[in-house]
Amino acid sequence: MTVLLLVAALAAETPPPNGYVPPKVTAPAPRFPPVVAGAAFSDCRDCPEMVVIPPGTFVMGSTAEERKALGVLAMFDKMEEPRHRVTIGYRYAVGRYAVTFDEWDACVADGGCNGYRPADAGWGRGRRPVINVNFADVQGYVAWLSRRTGQAYRLLSESEWEYAGRAGTDTWYPFGNAIDPTKANYGNNHDRTTPVGSYAPNRFGLHDMTANVAQWVQDCHHDDYVGAPTDGSAWLSGPCTLRNVRGGGWSLSGWSVRVAQRIGDPPGARNDHLGFRVARDLPQD
Repeated sequence: MTVLLLVAALAAETPPPNGYVPPKVTAPAPRFPPVVAGAAFSDCRDCPEMVVIPPGTFVMGSTAEERKALGVLAMFDKMEEPRHRVTIGYRYAVGRYAVTFDEWDACVADGGCNGYRPADAGWGRGRRPVINVNFADVQGYVAWLSRRTGQAYRLLSESEWEYAGRAGTDTWYPFGNAIDPTKANYGNNHDRTTPVGSYAPNRFGLHDMTANVAQWVQDCHHDDYVGAPTDGSAWLSGPCTLRNVRGGGWSLSGWSVRVAQRIGDPPGARNDHLGFRVARDLPQD
């Protein structure tokens, strides 16, 4: 058997009589980061898992019908109006999950995040979303992650967040117009956060865009959408005494964890239902 294999190998290396040598067929190297929508990747062992989000257009905000049906407090009516069309003409990547304690603690262990080790409320760390982080804290994390990887990590803009949260839908929640405890961690049903990935993802493959932990975004808070950017960029005009927070958290009622719901928090706020997820710029060729 060995002799036969050797003869076959030598024959394969011998040029044919006509001198033609077939070109070698090689598989193309995989592109990194990927460009296909929905593809997932991670830039390092301790980095968040990222999902590629495609360009697209959506309508941002909520309707009066939605707010009335769910009993949304009147103070939020103005914040979610006027509805407006936003076009995001570029690919970007979004964390599949909110940043976890494991990922935050890796930053601290590597000398980043100002050495700040946020409390876990006694619920445990690991795969639970990090909590008790304020706006400056999360900026420290994305700065460390950018240095660690050599890539441009940042917070999402508010419109990027809503586009990713809707994932091509126009419903009140990522999964329809009704919510229940099998689809999200809200309403104090578990009395704490749940590990990331405990519930099904949306159509873009992102988990817990609403509920579990609310998420800092980059924008300064405005009381309505009059003059809001329509290109996916962060809205940074104004005094920025409040920063926007999206998605609601584990202790909040169902109407507070809608895709359109928004509120401004003081940048220094730290609490047990507030975390974040990251975005990453991608090549656009």
